[in-house]
Amino acid sequence: MRRVLLGCCLTAMAAMPVVAQSGSTPQQAPATDPFATYLKGAFKSNANYLIKSAQEFPDDKYMVKLGTQPETRTFAALIGHVIYANYYFCSIAKGEADPLTKDYEKNPGTKAEMAAAMQAAIDYCTPIYNALTDASAMEMVTPPTAPGRGPASPQPRAAILVRNLAHNNEEYGNIVGFFRGNNLVPPSSENQGGRRGN
Repeated sequence: MRRVLLGCCLTAMAAMPVVAQSGSTPQQAPATDPFATYLKGAFKSNANYLIKSAQEFPDDKYMVKLGTQPETRTFAALIGHVIYANYYFCSIAKGEADPLTKDYEKNPGTKAEMAAAMQAAIDYCTPIYNALTDASAMEMVTPPTAPGRGPASPQPRAAILVRNLAHNNEEYGNIVGFFRGNNLVPPSSENQGGRRGN
């Protein structure tokens, strides 16, 4: 699924300059850095939903699971998983060591702690998305070597950031299930004015 999403995003990147130049007004100048602009906007939109989810989900339901399967995460562990992933992917994109020191997925804290940690994870990622240009998106970065494996292969920074965005979107879909399963409106459906939402 992630490979399909990555392929779609990279294909869209190649097509964006054409789309940007085909506006209804012939005199319209092509957009500057259309792929980077799209990526940072998509990250910001989804990040807002993640932050609001951590802030708005009821405190007394943070340790609730959906279903009875033992491997299913609680809401708190799911939030912790998203926190971890944002630090992981964005540290690779930045070319620095992952600064996260607590495993919020295995050892989640209170709602207040988890909401603050989600905000901090998004704040950590935001500068790399905001500074992105189409040129810097194509710069090669090398992920750290995974335990028990050989050296990782260099890849475009965009591949890492698209993977982070795709993962955030995927996990937000799981978060929506927690909201709906508890008869709550998820952040992406607030203020919809009767329109269909998640």
